[in-house]
Amino acid sequence: MHGYPRQGPGRELKKAIEGYWRGRVSAEALHTTAAGLRRANWRAMAEAGLDELPTGDFSYYDHVLDTTVMVGAVPERHRAAVEADPLDGYFAMARGTQEAAPLEMTKWFDTNYHYLVPELGPETVFRADSGKQTGELKEALALGVEARPVLVGPVTYLLLAKPAPGAPEDFEPLTLLERLLPVYAEVLADLRAAGARWVQLDEPALVPDRTHGQLAAAGRAYRELGGLADRPRLLVASYFDRLEEALPVLAKTPVEGLALDFTGPAAANLDALAAAGGLPGKRLVAGVIDGRNVWINDYARSMTTLGTLLGLADRVDVAPSCSLLHVPLDAGAERDIDPQVARWLAFAAQKTAEAATLARGLSQGTGAIGGELAANRADLASRAASPLTHDAAVRARTAAVTEADARRSAPYARRTAAQRTRLGLPPLPTTTIGSFPQTGELRAARADLRAGRIDEAAYERRIAAEIREVVSFQEEAGLDVLVHGEPERNDMVQYFAERLTGYLATRHGWVQSYGTRYVRPPICAGDVSRPQPMTVRWTQYAQSLTTRPVKGMLTGPVTMLAWSFVRDDQPAAETARQVALALRDEVCELEAAGTAVIQVDEPALRETLPLRAADRPGYLAWATEAFRLTTSGVRADTQIHTHMCYAEFGDILRAIDDLDADVISLEAARSRMQVADELAAHRYPREAGPGVYDIHAPRVPGADEVAALLRKGLTALPADRLWVNPDCGLKTRGWPEVRASLANLTAAARTVRGELPGRA
Repeated sequence: MHGYPRQGPGRELKKAIEGYWRGRVSAEALHTTAAGLRRANWRAMAEAGLDELPTGDFSYYDHVLDTTVMVGAVPERHRAAVEADPLDGYFAMARGTQEAAPLEMTKWFDTNYHYLVPELGPETVFRADSGKQTGELKEALALGVEARPVLVGPVTYLLLAKPAPGAPEDFEPLTLLERLLPVYAEVLADLRAAGARWVQLDEPALVPDRTHGQLAAAGRAYRELGGLADRPRLLVASYFDRLEEALPVLAKTPVEGLALDFTGPAAANLDALAAAGGLPGKRLVAGVIDGRNVWINDYARSMTTLGTLLGLADRVDVAPSCSLLHVPLDAGAERDIDPQVARWLAFAAQKTAEAATLARGLSQGTGAIGGELAANRADLASRAASPLTHDAAVRARTAAVTEADARRSAPYARRTAAQRTRLGLPPLPTTTIGSFPQTGELRAARADLRAGRIDEAAYERRIAAEIREVVSFQEEAGLDVLVHGEPERNDMVQYFAERLTGYLATRHGWVQSYGTRYVRPPICAGDVSRPQPMTVRWTQYAQSLTTRPVKGMLTGPVTMLAWSFVRDDQPAAETARQVALALRDEVCELEAAGTAVIQVDEPALRETLPLRAADRPGYLAWATEAFRLTTSGVRADTQIHTHMCYAEFGDILRAIDDLDADVISLEAARSRMQVADELAAHRYPREAGPGVYDIHAPRVPGADEVAALLRKGLTALPADRLWVNPDCGLKTRGWPEVRASLANLTAAARTVRGELPGRA
């Protein structure tokens, strides 16, 4: 096992941490809650039948940030806070303070989990701090279980890092490897002294394409760590895809074991391992259970894979493909899903049981799990034959799509002229991404509606009142293009999934996105269509309250897939096309209702980019087609926006161009407008809004700070193509900081607008 969900069955960790931030929960109480959750996780895994349990995977915010603390790479601007109070300093690095910006945040490979990016420079000095790792190991050992600490490996840590502020632009953090390895050696020695027999070092950064120099560095790292005298046995883990050229590099080092993913595209690891001569004398942890999706394992297929692997290593153990951090806790808690459908699902608790079952079959023979094999075959057959998974009308419509259906009727030059005439916006137009704060009152109203304490009419009156307040505030703040604030939406994916056929919603299926932000990804189990309009009514209502344009807000097809648990019984491209056609109906109906600006968010386009370069062209072809299929049915004077956030955009700028959106808004505040320079270098021909307000931190940016970012943006993009907006939606922020931040944003826009040539 690589790791387990952290939050607890009732999201107890989230509540304790947020209570600590508000001063309602003491540090001692927070630590007590966390320790209780760790014990509960270990006991659950042990009772399910696992022989070796992970430690060190539990985190208050992010395991990469925990690694930054472990190696002493605290940014200078946060060092005083960490020295004064380690817990408060830890959260300051994650969330920032009014005085110091947080660490940049981006996606963990191609998942929806966000990690905090280490900042390293030539002057970085590493110092070992193994207190968290040894402390949690001792907690587990005290329960009488076999425990294996799990750490982010040194090569992955450096490859995920970015140059610190002030470091040379061409500085490569991997050059610090020789400086970092002695710190890892010290941590390993501490863990051995604390009782660790094995330590797992996660190196998923070796899965994407790597240069010869990077692969050579990985080989040096594990020859050095493997050659240490005072250490536990080492297990180097990779996941999320096939390891390819890094596999023989790691296999030749003196580490005692490798953990490999054998699910999805990573099933190719089986042939690669055989071609490399296997792992003679080593342990293999075989990830045959998909740790990122929620479908039950195919036991017969997994047993075949495991049987082959027995001949390729001295010892083969069964595991999920990666940490179960990426799936909900327990499918057994979902009482609202049809019992037959529920039998197709495996969350963390069920995947743990699957691992134990397969391990028993591997060690004792398939006869020992005959009953489980039969039940598994029946459940797989039930899913394959279900009418939920096949809708003839949906399939006929997708088959009839032509290339012309995914192209706007007019080129951008004609569209932008028509849109400027229709909208009449000033230079540097201001807007927000879509959502406004989801207050406790709104969440209570939804809970009251579900519980029957209020009726639909009372709930809708509450939503209408919130929309009136949001529209009024935006007018007073001076925003140019408004939104209705999305008060009726529980989540940007779940809201639509609940209104589309083919999707299932969970009640307790929470998954960590970042920090204390948890989402409930819906489950796409069957063919997708739109029975009726989903957003038109409330968008029309908001527009009736103002003469300024109000954006219609939709979630795009790629993000609908990426932030759901998607069916694995057909190609993702086919599912994306089904979702795109359903959303296309909504876009056209919004336009027919008079909506002049429609935003189709695709924050997951970059996130879902395959890790291997060879797989990217095919993915980007169907992903961009799905977006265009969603948006291409509108007139030239209807302005199409899209939005992306918290990812590296430089390597998909051609795909962003291929979306053919009229305006794109992008996260940029934490990276100080880096994406604007990338757009300029690419000669991006349309309008863009690099974010000037980091909404994932509680600090309020000053008007001068926002103006400085805008001026930097203007060095890359002309004023007639530059928009002013936050990085992302405002759902998770509080009203006081939103009011102050947007007031500063519009003030900065007015200031910089006045500096433009001809506007003095």
